[in-house]
Amino acid sequence: MSLPTPTLETDRLRLRPVTDADADPLFAMHSSAPVLRYWDAPAWTERARAERFIATSRQLAADGSGARTVVEQASDGAFLGWCSLTRWNPDFRSAALAYCYAETAWGHGYATEAAHALLRWAFDTLDLNRVQAEADTRNLASARVLEKLGFVREGTLREDCVVNGEVSDSWVYGLLRREWRPGS
Repeated sequence: MSLPTPTLETDRLRLRPVTDADADPLFAMHSSAPVLRYWDAPAWTERARAERFIATSRQLAADGSGARTVVEQASDGAFLGWCSLTRWNPDFRSAALAYCYAETAWGHGYATEAAHALLRWAFDTLDLNRVQAEADTRNLASARVLEKLGFVREGTLREDCVVNGEVSDSWVYGLLRREWRPGS
């Protein structure tokens, strides 16, 4: 069963399906060491990774396991990053939220605004009961985004990532339908 990736609008942002034209900004963002500092994989070193990311985004929609959107400024279409819901399981009514933003987009509330729009779509369209997210325990900005959205920290995955020889822990967050605040 396919799951068409939505196009969503907020006051400042547009979330839309990933296209081939996004390869260069995706590569630029994912090849930045500061952007990938708390990621579960090293920075990209080859542009082909962006093309695989785009193909995977299309596959998520085709096989119905998720929706990955590019986040851009509504006013001028400037690329800011991406936001996704993956691991959609209609039997369990669950999915996982993830996002990544260019360094120039940090600190403007874009991550919270985009994730809120995608969550609203997902709770309404996919009839979710639970959304899960993870954040590196050192990434306090990402933890704040999740908490502003209503996610509750449920535990710690100890030493769950090893990137470039560096071991790190992750916090696990959950958001239940009954806790979701669509108007906030």
